[in-house]
Amino acid sequence: MPGAGPAGQPVQAGHLPPPAERGATVIPDRVVARVAARAARTAQAQWAGLSPDRRRGTGLPDASAATHGGSARLGLSLDLPYPIDIARVSQRIQCDVAERVTRLTGLRVAEVTLTVRRLVTGGRPDRGRVR
Repeated sequence: MPGAGPAGQPVQAGHLPPPAERGATVIPDRVVARVAARAARTAQAQWAGLSPDRRRGTGLPDASAATHGGSARLGLSLDLPYPIDIARVSQRIQCDVAERVTRLTGLRVAEVTLTVRRLVTGGRPDRGRVR
């Protein structure tokens, strides 16, 4: 498929400059963070069975990202239900988020730091105390 070369002249696919001379695609940190937050939300629902719900007091996962040289470091903050195997579920969420961010952005994920904001009990918050 022809493209546009210097001065708008058509360039045939076989005559493209080498990849190193074509430039680079740069994905801003905030975009990587949004991808990570969406992936964390999906993983949270899958592995912890907890979806964001204001009535239960659970919020959306927060994410931050720092990219450099084709790799990313991610920070996640989310709620988990109680009781749950926190270590196992956290590890699954970290792996899923890393895989999804790599697949969608092409960046190698070097680290995923996960912070559990709070543990949410299964009961409804508007329900009174049971004796």
